[in-house]
Amino acid sequence: MSTENKNSEKNITRRDFLGISWAAMTALLGAEAAGLMFRYIQPVNTGGFGGIVRAGKVDDFQRGSITLNQAGRFYVVRMEDGSFLAIWQKCTHLGCSVPFVEAEDQFHCPCHGSLYNRNGDVMGGPAPRPLDFFPVEIKDGEVFVDTGNPKQRTKYDPSQTTKA
Repeated sequence: MSTENKNSEKNITRRDFLGISWAAMTALLGAEAAGLMFRYIQPVNTGGFGGIVRAGKVDDFQRGSITLNQAGRFYVVRMEDGSFLAIWQKCTHLGCSVPFVEAEDQFHCPCHGSLYNRNGDVMGGPAPRPLDFFPVEIKDGEVFVDTGNPKQRTKYDPSQTTKA
């Protein structure tokens, strides 16, 4: 065999080069898409709604107070006896955010007029049941609320609170 034949067998044609380049780019694009999809389906738990939320120190809440926790989408109700109740701010009628109106000492749903007392019981309007609540845990003088575990109820009961 001559030297010319050996060199011509090793040369890559332009068609082969473009084919290999397109295959490599397609494989890279597929790998990037798979990586993004993997990151997208991973659960995100940064301590916000849907997980355990630190609401604050026990001493931060005055007896008889109602405090909104924006990140957790709940109200912390500190009862007169010092116990804690975490109420979801979602209306049980159609899911609107329910603000607490201090002047009237009750929650008012702006969508359809449901009214709830400070314990979350329905006082009027179309809401079918009281506001849902979240379990509260006190650890080392800190209040933690499990927003991943909402509880439905038919009425307020003191067993729904957590003693400090």
